[in-house]
Amino acid sequence: MKKLHLIVIIVCASVFSTLAQTMDYAAATRQLHSNIYSRFFDKKQNLFLETTDSAENRENHSFLWPLCGLIQAANEMEVVNPNKSYISPVMVAIQQYYTTRPPAPAYQAMVVREKQDNRFYDDNQWIAIALMDAYDRTHRKEYLNISKTIYRFLLTGLNDVGGGGFYWEEGNFKSKNTCSNGPGILVGLRLYQATKQKAYLDTAVKVYNWTKSRLLAPNGVYFDNIRLPSQKIDSAYYTYNAGTMLQSGVLLYNITKNKKYLDDAVSVANAAEKQFYRNGKLRGDYWFNAVLLRGYLELYKVDKNKQRLQFFVADANRIWKDERDSKGLVGTKNVKRLIDQAAMLEIYARLQKFEGK
Repeated sequence: MKKLHLIVIIVCASVFSTLAQTMDYAAATRQLHSNIYSRFFDKKQNLFLETTDSAENRENHSFLWPLCGLIQAANEMEVVNPNKSYISPVMVAIQQYYTTRPPAPAYQAMVVREKQDNRFYDDNQWIAIALMDAYDRTHRKEYLNISKTIYRFLLTGLNDVGGGGFYWEEGNFKSKNTCSNGPGILVGLRLYQATKQKAYLDTAVKVYNWTKSRLLAPNGVYFDNIRLPSQKIDSAYYTYNAGTMLQSGVLLYNITKNKKYLDDAVSVANAAEKQFYRNGKLRGDYWFNAVLLRGYLELYKVDKNKQRLQFFVADANRIWKDERDSKGLVGTKNVKRLIDQAAMLEIYARLQKFEGK
């Protein structure tokens, strides 16, 4: 039986290695980036379109969420192409979602001049995370200042109802979600790393402890949310929730050197692969999976376990082979989405750095 297991491991490793060798990540990122600007960019307005079927209707542009994916992808493109600027045009678009309405300035879900809309804590968090990654690399004060502004907005959605945690949507008190608490922790941690102001770390630890105590599932990944006031748990599982809590655990370990956080991170990583990668395919939305990859790569910086990421490599290469149309757009449906292009752009740029090609 042990011999059989060894054979299976060797075969799987060989398959993963073969798949990795078939991808030219740099070429993939160039094609995706070009397609985003040729198919989804409204040059006249400096805004982006949500899908390929919205090209004829430029009155209403993309929701903010796809740009949360695109700004992170832009940062990863600058990581692998350090002499080029990819963040700037995306931020020009994102700034058109900015509103100063009380209780604190932040980014709303739609372009301000087109419609007054709701503000989501997680949308703002994703932007801050990307900009703090960019700040760590460039030390541009603009990125730090925007992230601080977003953090102040986040605090308006943090209270002790249900024991703690961030709400998901401003003014909506019906749930506190892992998708607004995991990235909220990351914003606090990244700001602490940049400024050493203890208040950021205190908030992050408090929210981490609450999220772990209330939303960690028995299978080792995270439930989606807790509903209020009933405190009933929504038992759905999504890859990005595992990703933010995995990454948070690693960063807390890096900051505090307390091994319990690293143990938490390893536990989530092991559970997430088991839960989400089945039959040679990673289940979930491309962008959700991009967030999961961030967590695994953060853990890789600490444990240098390259094998742990091979299922990501295999899945990303499968998508390029099987879920890309003749025009080079990714997605399983005829109508292609900006968020999917942005997600895979981020994934391939990250894998380009990880694989060194």
